[in-house]
Amino acid sequence: MAISQALCTSFKSDLLGGVHDLDTHVLKMALFTSSATLDATTTAYSTSNEVTGTGYSAGGETIANVSISTDGTTAYIDCDDVTWSSATITANGALIYNSSASNKAIAVLAFGGDKTSTNGDFTVQMPAPGGSTAIIRIA
Repeated sequence: MAISQALCTSFKSDLLGGVHDLDTHVLKMALFTSSATLDATTTAYSTSNEVTGTGYSAGGETIANVSISTDGTTAYIDCDDVTWSSATITANGALIYNSSASNKAIAVLAFGGDKTSTNGDFTVQMPAPGGSTAIIRIA
């Protein structure tokens, strides 16, 4: 089992079909253990191998302040970091998904190994916004 960072292939197809409206739909981030298999072929959020622990609820957290921008010929989204407060959890990766559109998968984040918090904040820090840095971008 492995988690591989990717923009989900189904997301790309769904964009062309008008399924996602990233600045008005509710986007969420769910955390997963190293037992999960998440990659470009992931199509939807599932509770299989999702993190459990104090301060974490199934389905994850809503991603706040999503905005769409452009940089040259690249479109991208910017958003706030996602934090689970007072959490005791271990996660190996995350799935960004659209809870307004049947929990369709958008992107998989691989943490490069297990990350742990013990009765503290577990934060997924989003990169600086930009055409070459944003997690979700289309060139």
